[in-house]
Amino acid sequence: MLPEHILAINKQREDLDMAKAKGPKRPTRDEFEMEELGERLVEAQQEELQIKLIVWNWDQPVIGKITKMDSRTKSVHVVNHGNMIKVPFMDIMKVQSAGS
Repeated sequence: MLPEHILAINKQREDLDMAKAKGPKRPTRDEFEMEELGERLVEAQQEELQIKLIVWNWDQPVIGKITKMDSRTKSVHVVNHGNMIKVPFMDIMKVQSAGS
């Protein structure tokens, strides 16, 4: 490769990294909010409640029942009409009953 090509490729990579860094940032929440959110998720799973999750940067809420909370992937597995959706815990903004 020519030195000009290497410079051009490196500049393009830097531009892509800058574009990714300027994307929307997830709102920060304190420890109390995160703990309360976790408790509501655990309760919904234990009681097998139909819930609605408001998820950061998702167009539609996720509605269904929690079947699993995976600590390894830090995701909540929600099933609705046979479809399983994995929602990253850190992206969950609000837990509501499905009727709300």
